[in-house]
Amino acid sequence: MTIRQQDMLNFKYEEITGCTLVDVPYAFSYNETLLYLTRSTMECLHHVENRHIYKLIEIEHEPILIEISESDASTIWIRLVDSLPRDRTVWESIVHYVQEWFDLHRDLAPFYHIAANDPLLSKLATDYYGMRIIGVPDLFEALCWAVIGQQINLTFAYTLKKRFVEAFGKPMEWNSRTYWLFPKPEDVASILVDDLKKLQFTSKKAEYIIHIAQLMQQGELSKHALLSSSDFKAIESQLITIRGIGPWTANYVLMRCFRDPSAFPIGDAALQTALKLLLNRSQKPSLDEIKQLFFPWKEWEAYAVFYLWRSLTPVDATP
Repeated sequence: MTIRQQDMLNFKYEEITGCTLVDVPYAFSYNETLLYLTRSTMECLHHVENRHIYKLIEIEHEPILIEISESDASTIWIRLVDSLPRDRTVWESIVHYVQEWFDLHRDLAPFYHIAANDPLLSKLATDYYGMRIIGVPDLFEALCWAVIGQQINLTFAYTLKKRFVEAFGKPMEWNSRTYWLFPKPEDVASILVDDLKKLQFTSKKAEYIIHIAQLMQQGELSKHALLSSSDFKAIESQLITIRGIGPWTANYVLMRCFRDPSAFPIGDAALQTALKLLLNRSQKPSLDEIKQLFFPWKEWEAYAVFYLWRSLTPVDATP
């Protein structure tokens, strides 16, 4: 699938409130967004309280704590908690980050058209209508999270991420709570494998993450450069040349960082469990059967996977 640049959605800064009002597409569920963002009590990179989302992001080398809340069905509010005035360029970067994080550029009409009469997807699309793939816009964070989650349960993955962020990330204190920026490649590139093993990383995962950090610090790997490729398949091919990144990891990163709606982490254990339950089987389907099941959902595999993951809640958390 070819990569296409997306236009920024409409937003309006209101000087009286100090907030920016951002339009959201017709099929956007704030409730589903909150449910996904609160799926683990171990999450350290954002905080949800009273239906308000708080996240520390970095704009032009400055940490900025934003608050997101729902205005109505067609708009959300973004507020800067420090209340300092920012010029339009900064606001554009903030709005762009939120739009990318929540996949607000995506027109879901084709996906819902496919799902409408599909025996497996139709109920999921109705039950979770407006759910969008919550992204990980930063490539280093997306790669680290994917590597951390390899072959372990989600609870332990969150534990490792929290230890990693608190050891190498940058904090900000506000209102008696600590907010964190994910570590940068330069924060990790020169550490030792033993530094991560002390946090209970395996030697292999420690090696992979340090190697990825070194590639990014040296300029040999970047999101910008990968996006210059002609299509998502070219990005996948480049990613899987990196030690520790196989097809599952590459497709997971394509799904959540590069926003490829056709990304397909076919070997995912949670996906297999969701299909087993949906098909009312005693055994998980084979990879060949999964390919057949997904054939009608071509070009929308990532969204089909995400909705199938959602069907496990609260039986099991989604990745």
